[in-house]
Amino acid sequence: MKQRHLGRSGLIVSRLALGTMTWGRDTDEDDAAAQLLAFTGAGGTLIDTADVYAGGDSERVLGRLLAEVVPRDEVLVATKAFGETGPGPMGRGTSRGHLLSALDASLGRLGLDHVDLWQLHAWDEVTPWEEAMAALDTAVSSGRVRYAGVSNYCGWQLAATATHQRSWPGRAPLVANQVEYSLLQRGVEREVVPAAAELGVGLLPWSPLGRGVLTGKYRNGSPADSRGASAHFAGFVDPYLGEGARSVVDAVLTAADGLGVSPVAVALAWVRDRPGVVAPIVGARTAAQLQASLAAESVELPPEIRAALDDVSAPPRSYPEANPGWSSDELED
Repeated sequence: MKQRHLGRSGLIVSRLALGTMTWGRDTDEDDAAAQLLAFTGAGGTLIDTADVYAGGDSERVLGRLLAEVVPRDEVLVATKAFGETGPGPMGRGTSRGHLLSALDASLGRLGLDHVDLWQLHAWDEVTPWEEAMAALDTAVSSGRVRYAGVSNYCGWQLAATATHQRSWPGRAPLVANQVEYSLLQRGVEREVVPAAAELGVGLLPWSPLGRGVLTGKYRNGSPADSRGASAHFAGFVDPYLGEGARSVVDAVLTAADGLGVSPVAVALAWVRDRPGVVAPIVGARTAAQLQASLAAESVELPPEIRAALDDVSAPPRSYPEANPGWSSDELED
């Protein structure tokens, strides 16, 4: 698997990352071990988890596998903090108290003395963002974290925090923003992508398969064993099952048929090679499902197919992101 720098940093990661959100809940430890072996066997290095995944069991499973199945020094571990992990108002958010306690708890569950990438899982509306950034600095300077990032930050949030971190020597620069990005969700292209490019922040797309819809398995309803049919994921998948998504899915299936590859490979190859993207995060319930994603490594989309997918999935754009075409003379008037 090819490798890429994560943002404007020295951290080099595989251009596909392994997501572990289902580990410890929908994916048992044996299947998780099979996934980890398949991923590392294909040259993958970056593994993503979070303190809230499966109530902490995702981190626990990953920790045991790094102790017993795959050596720790063969992978890069990324985790996140923000969500509710304790009682009361200090049990969640990006306060210094919660973040540093959450980091210590994550390290305990993982059985590690440090993680390679630690990310703030979401923007906190009530805690000053300067406090959250200072907590990232403390985590890095203490050696418990090697690189810092964020997740689900919009353009102005990323610009404010990344600029702040790079404005003074000794602060931990933000090297990643983990965001939803796929052929069915291209909203980040309006402001997040250009902000990230300007500030040296790499993008780690989550749900690069459009919450599973780009696989084509929902064209005739929700299969009984799919996320769309499950009680806790149905609402997550439903927004992408409308008519607007159908034309995009049809285009992916047509491209896959023409290239002789899977729809999964087409969808992943498209987002993998978008400007600013470093490593789409692929998750699977089974090792067999993961193999379909790993097969995307060998797929390079021809320019004409990429252009067709760009066109059919293009999001609406308007002022101020889209240039209105005014001349300087008109602006002076």
